[in-house]
Amino acid sequence: MIEDSYKHRGLRNQLVKKMRLKGIKDERVLDAIGKVPRHVFFNTALLSHAYEDKAFPIGEGQTISQPFTVAFQSEKLEIKPGDKVLEIGTGSGYQASVLLELGAKVFTIEYNRKLYDHTKDFLPTLGYKPIFIYGDGSKGYPARAPYDKIIVTAGAPVIPVALTDQLKEGGILIIPVGDRTKQMMIKIKKEKGKLIREEFDYFAFVPLLGDDGWK
Repeated sequence: MIEDSYKHRGLRNQLVKKMRLKGIKDERVLDAIGKVPRHVFFNTALLSHAYEDKAFPIGEGQTISQPFTVAFQSEKLEIKPGDKVLEIGTGSGYQASVLLELGAKVFTIEYNRKLYDHTKDFLPTLGYKPIFIYGDGSKGYPARAPYDKIIVTAGAPVIPVALTDQLKEGGILIIPVGDRTKQMMIKIKKEKGKLIREEFDYFAFVPLLGDDGWK
């Protein structure tokens, strides 16, 4: 049984206030951050840090993203209920849970087999049931394309062409692009077949692994 106490809910409310102060304006995103019990994604040793606005290791060289990063990417995706969303990098499943709370239909792909196996078993125990895929996310997932939205939760050296090809007309891709230590957050919108690019601040993600990512 997952414990979600009055204290946990209070800590999430404080986290939501912090997100608002840091510039997150979409109330639906703030509401989703307030609903997902981030503490259940942490091992016991790090449990006291669950509602800090920081990234933390989850094993296999991966991290659970900083809440602000999750909120920022989610806001820039402009999720509408029923949107078909491809997430590149399942990781802990925290970002996928936020997307599901926003009403998206989520396809999430993970490169690391151990993380894939763990999260595929764990997330449904919280009531979150995205469609899990094991494979190379740098190539997207053409079998279920096109997508309304694509989110990449790892730093890419370039924007993979496969991802922009799998976007619907009017679709949005949010992806961090740079080197292995820092990346610029980039939003791509497909309008009349053209790719409209918008650039934001720098962030720090683990590397996107795969044929069209870091080898």
